[in-house]
Amino acid sequence: MLLNSTITPLCSVHCRIPDLPNVFTKALPYSTTLTATGKGSFTSRTLIKVSSSSENQAAVFDVASQPHDEGAAEEVVRRFYDGINRRDLASVEPLIAEKCVYEDLIFPRPFVGREEILGFFKSFIDSISKDLQFVIDDISAEDSSAVGVTWHLEWKGKAFPFSKGCSFYRLQMVDGKRQILVPSGL
Repeated sequence: MLLNSTITPLCSVHCRIPDLPNVFTKALPYSTTLTATGKGSFTSRTLIKVSSSSENQAAVFDVASQPHDEGAAEEVVRRFYDGINRRDLASVEPLIAEKCVYEDLIFPRPFVGREEILGFFKSFIDSISKDLQFVIDDISAEDSSAVGVTWHLEWKGKAFPFSKGCSFYRLQMVDGKRQILVPSGL
């Protein structure tokens, strides 16, 4: 299973280009994929094209392979969206902190507590078609306690009109597991 992801053309602290004489790196192209490696585990591969400054030769290096921790904030939020899309509240429940507060400006008041939030999600998924899915367009991955997501809805694989959104999540560690404490929007 391959999932697409985007990166900026700047290397992160995990990005290390091999020491090669007389080489420079081009700003593009970069290619990043997430590959499933087992239950709840992903490996990110970032490939970068490196060209020689003295010859017309190029090589592609895997500069940032690293496993994705299923307890990382980004992965918790990805599993949250996956559970909602599959209509699997049993998989969503452990991702939501007991004292979670869900705020969305389309509702007159926030939903407070895991039970109330799961009740809202049950009503929500029971009222929409299984063909309507959340698709993550971009997700922040640098912070271990806060995640930002831009998303849109798709109906049978096609973008649903006027359905773009942006959500923010605060996470906390509870009994050694990262849980969503404050989501905004879905």
